[in-house]
Amino acid sequence: MNENGVAAFITLRAETIQFSFGSLTDNASALTSRHGFHIPAQLIIRIHKVILPFHANMMNPTPFLPIIYICLLCVSHCTATAQSVMPLQRAHAHNDYLHERPLLDALDQGFSSVEADIYLVDGELLVAHYQWQLRPDRSLKTLYLDPLRKRVKSNGGRVFANGPEFTLLIDIKSDATSTFLALNKLLAEYPDVFSRIEDSKPIAGAVTAVISGNRDQKTILQSSPRYAGIDGRLTDLESGLPAHAMPLISDHWGRNFRWRGEGEIYRDDVEKLKKIVNQVHSSGRRIRFWAIPDQPQVWRAMNDAKVDLINTDKLVELSQFLRNTPTNQ
Repeated sequence: MNENGVAAFITLRAETIQFSFGSLTDNASALTSRHGFHIPAQLIIRIHKVILPFHANMMNPTPFLPIIYICLLCVSHCTATAQSVMPLQRAHAHNDYLHERPLLDALDQGFSSVEADIYLVDGELLVAHYQWQLRPDRSLKTLYLDPLRKRVKSNGGRVFANGPEFTLLIDIKSDATSTFLALNKLLAEYPDVFSRIEDSKPIAGAVTAVISGNRDQKTILQSSPRYAGIDGRLTDLESGLPAHAMPLISDHWGRNFRWRGEGEIYRDDVEKLKKIVNQVHSSGRRIRFWAIPDQPQVWRAMNDAKVDLINTDKLVELSQFLRNTPTNQ
């Protein structure tokens, strides 16, 4: 918390000593608002109900009031911070599950796209890059689907309140067919979260799932309803598939460009990158490159060329870069 926040806590503690418990709900909003915070009335009532039984058995509840108010302030401050994060449409968290808090760290930085690798193990979809890293407590459901549902519900039907569509890129590491069928079945349990194709008609949701890695395109396209699109390659641009079937094109940076992030980007790479981006956008799709040099010079080149998703393992650094770049969207 910054210096203003610390000052608010100290002042708040001093002021709460002067209130009686009976004035808690009447004064909480006014008191915290005076220090730049807002506490929803429902939250105050909920905490009041929790505290009330303890209050009845207290001879002198006044010493506990600072603790009560500080708890309210903490909750309110955290809520306000989460709601104030500006989403970054071009920020994509590569191998997001490797971060300390999968999904949540990326959301805290405003990322609008994250990537998770999955394996089908005994009917469960587990998240890991390698098989030896698989753990039963790290499933797609617990790390991503349930938290996304909670987030969408609390933000009025979006991952970020009034924000853009969110992308969950799912890299299938196990058998393409059986894993997709299990995945599509699982995503169907989240119709309030995920976009889908039903009777050939796109139905938009807060989150769009895209399948990368091992992709059985025939099985994916024949599924109805279908809760995920296909992550294509540059060679797929002439496939004739509609954009809802293949909403994203991803390709290897080093197989397409000479520049590795040292010095200025080569002029021919600039022209080639612009041409690719324009071609992908004209087909109604988005573009992403993986295995990029993960550094500001490359992020800048991609941002300038309007690459839709900038791949990174450096959440904080890319977030700061995009926020300080005028043309970040």
